[in-house]
Amino acid sequence: MESSNILVVLNDALEDGRKHIAKGSIATYIPELAKVDKNLIGATIVTSDGKRYHAGDWNKNFTMQSISKTISLIFALDHIGEEVVFSKVGMEPSGDPFNSMIKLEYKSAIPSNPLINAGAIAVAGLIADRFEFEDFLKFVTIVCGREDISVDENVYNSENEAGNLNRSIAYFLKHNGVIETDVEKALSFYFKMCSLNINTLDLANYAAILANGGRDIMSGKQLIDKSILKIVKSLMVTCGMYDGSGKFAIKVGMPAKSGVGGGIVAFAENNMGIGVFGPSLDVNGNSIGGYRILEYLSEKLGLHYFA
Repeated sequence: MESSNILVVLNDALEDGRKHIAKGSIATYIPELAKVDKNLIGATIVTSDGKRYHAGDWNKNFTMQSISKTISLIFALDHIGEEVVFSKVGMEPSGDPFNSMIKLEYKSAIPSNPLINAGAIAVAGLIADRFEFEDFLKFVTIVCGREDISVDENVYNSENEAGNLNRSIAYFLKHNGVIETDVEKALSFYFKMCSLNINTLDLANYAAILANGGRDIMSGKQLIDKSILKIVKSLMVTCGMYDGSGKFAIKVGMPAKSGVGGGIVAFAENNMGIGVFGPSLDVNGNSIGGYRILEYLSEKLGLHYFA
């Protein structure tokens, strides 16, 4: 499709997404996120040939939140190894809210997958026990294509102060031997990675690497091993959109990961990476406007994996 047509479709998708904002609500359980303007909405596409397309509030900063779970998983698999990582977390959808700890109590001490809070905290514990946060942050800047990505200290402090449920999950994991390092060290790492400030271009750059077999689209350098990519892509399809992952797979048909900061990262294989932002969330914690943008793009640009 010609560049002008992609931009037209992206702008149309944004306006379609804007119509749905009023149906959602912002995340208030993290006090700092409650201050965000509900009506913001933006999107960026980065194609496999390096072209960039923007719409709306694409360059507005927001925090990565649960999208960071995919990057921490990649980092852990690369530096610590699949065997160790999956001795601490499973590979299956949980069937429960992303911040639930119910199954830890009655089914398995090991979290269902790395993309729910319990699983991501377990992975954060593995990394924090072996690396400094700056090592992880450097990898984030590489895959997002921007060197000045940093922690939003206000959001970090807000998460640290209000994160009683995550703290309960972490201590439960420690009790069961899933977390072996200091709990507060693991939690600090987790809260920091969720509090990284990004925009939709950063997400689209990252998504373009995922779409391009783990290679940087400009240099061709292999940044993510293909065996790791297979794992992460599969988990994004089955678990990436919280309890809405199945419906999203049918409606949109792209691997994706959302965060309660309003971001969603998604990609069409060998085609394009997409980053969207809209802090108004649906009942599952997914950006309600961003979801609609991706559904619109999938339909109009033929991006559905199974189409």
